[in-house]
Amino acid sequence: MSELLKTIESPAGLRAMSPQQLPALAEELRAYLLESVAKTGGHLSSNLGTVELTIALHYVFDTPADRIVWDVGHQTYAHKILTGRRDAMASLRQAGGISGFPRREESEYDAFGTAHSSTSISAALGMAIAARQRGETRHAIAVIGDSAMTGGMAFEALNHAGVIEDIRLLVVLNDNDMSISPAVGALNRYLARLMSGGFYAAAKNVGKQMLRPLPPLFELARKFESHAKGMVVPATLFEEFGFNYIGPIDGHDLGALVPTLQNLRQLTGPQFLHVVTRKGQGYKLAEADPVLYHGPGRFDPSVGIRKSTAAGAPSYTQVFGDWLCDIAAADSRIVGITPAMREGSGMVRFEREFPGRYFDVGIAEQHAVTLAAGMACEGLRPVVAIYSTFLQRGYDQLIHDVAIQNLPVAFALDRGGLVGADGATHHGAFDLSYLRCVPNLVVMAPADENECRAMLTTAVRHDGPAAVRYPRGSGLGVAIERDLVSLPIGAAELRRETGCPPGARIAILAFGSMVQPALAAAGPLDATVANMRFVKPLDAALLEKLARTHDALVTVEENVVMGGAGSACAELLAELGIEVPLLLLGLPDRFVDHGDTKQLLAAVGLDAAGIERSIRSRFAELLAPARRVKSVA
Repeated sequence: MSELLKTIESPAGLRAMSPQQLPALAEELRAYLLESVAKTGGHLSSNLGTVELTIALHYVFDTPADRIVWDVGHQTYAHKILTGRRDAMASLRQAGGISGFPRREESEYDAFGTAHSSTSISAALGMAIAARQRGETRHAIAVIGDSAMTGGMAFEALNHAGVIEDIRLLVVLNDNDMSISPAVGALNRYLARLMSGGFYAAAKNVGKQMLRPLPPLFELARKFESHAKGMVVPATLFEEFGFNYIGPIDGHDLGALVPTLQNLRQLTGPQFLHVVTRKGQGYKLAEADPVLYHGPGRFDPSVGIRKSTAAGAPSYTQVFGDWLCDIAAADSRIVGITPAMREGSGMVRFEREFPGRYFDVGIAEQHAVTLAAGMACEGLRPVVAIYSTFLQRGYDQLIHDVAIQNLPVAFALDRGGLVGADGATHHGAFDLSYLRCVPNLVVMAPADENECRAMLTTAVRHDGPAAVRYPRGSGLGVAIERDLVSLPIGAAELRRETGCPPGARIAILAFGSMVQPALAAAGPLDATVANMRFVKPLDAALLEKLARTHDALVTVEENVVMGGAGSACAELLAELGIEVPLLLLGLPDRFVDHGDTKQLLAAVGLDAAGIERSIRSRFAELLAPARRVKSVA
């Protein structure tokens, strides 16, 4: 390990260094970070870009007494290394290891748990107000990226903070002109319009006329103009919110960062520091392709990431992206909407082939949903491509703007179920519960990639709102039909029938990703398996038939049990007046931590072995030793 870095066990050790040692520390920290992430996988580009900023913040401020809130939090690896978790980086994002995001229970230096964007200013403002209320002089610092600033919540917080003069709040805008996908939105365009407006143009022309007789000064003014635009105009914007604006300054220049932060630490009232950084800084491959290196798996830093050419089952994300292009070619009403997740949602090809029908709204999930509602009102067929965990942020709009008006908006919900290393903040654990309670909404969960394609077609052709939730990762390798085929809404299918005699018959009602493990568990148990397909509406006829011909029912879903698909089955059985032993299997009533997805599913009993074990434990008396199997043709 490098000489300077190994001496730091906490920010106190960092603050004992001289300012002249900090650039060398930054180089050591960046090298260690690259080596560490290459071994474990994780977020890379964003972390390489915040090394100097992290050092400067901990060097100047008295952390943890002073609170640092990191927006999103996927840029906090340097922060973790400097706050006593250097050796723990070997366990990053692994089961039992440290999180890839800030977590309050992990360290006193993690002032606020984050993983979704645009929350930092609100949280830091709350901390600053609390300090004032308690008569404390500690500072609260929010570090927010330029793309996270597109979230309305960030501007709501700025609007509030700007009218509170006696607080110690610093907002640091980490401006790298990029989130995961390239940044979009009107903020930069607004600044450009302001710079080209009448006042700016008039002032510029007057200045030129006055300086033209003095060539040296005129040339200096001309050169200064391009630099001044970046400094004066953002100040106009943020100072209108009531902030004292400083910047922009080079976010990789510790000689500028440290004294600037030291000056700001002496001030009260809302302060705004604009720093410009570069994603992937110091690693040429990541600088050249920060999207590819945003969240890589394990790789050799000396070689870089090798793009696999091996044939295999496509991911569900790829299936969606191909389907969207196919359906758009067949129906001119189709438009695609994403809240800043072009790559993650599989819309790169769609943007290229249908640029006029592609809409990236920035990190603004609420706007994405209501935008789709407005489009649907005018005869378009919008498809909102959004992660399950991010749709939670647009839930009010889903109900009030889409469902109440029964508008034909299709939601493609990626990352349904457990997603692995990103952990509790990113698991799609709740969507079946929060969607199925909404009137007018059709909710589907595919068992494989071909069924996913058919369900997406069903959703976009339905004259009302519909959602298809599918898991992260590769499909099962089934053949994908190129035709755009719809499914009958509310129709399930039998995948396997029991050969057991009456008194020992068990039926497993499996939803989405749980169909395959349910089939594997059903073999040794000789159980019936139904691929339910629809969470809402349920196939009432099939459910009633299975309940009347079997001695016990088991529901399996990769969603929380509370209020989920199993609960829907129990409610329908109660409505039908049918009493049958019922076992509900799904995610537990707790937040599931990060780790390998297969290991996590096994830990919560949702792999084949766990499903079989739960059924044997609950219905041991029904399971006869001899079994007779009859497969569905």
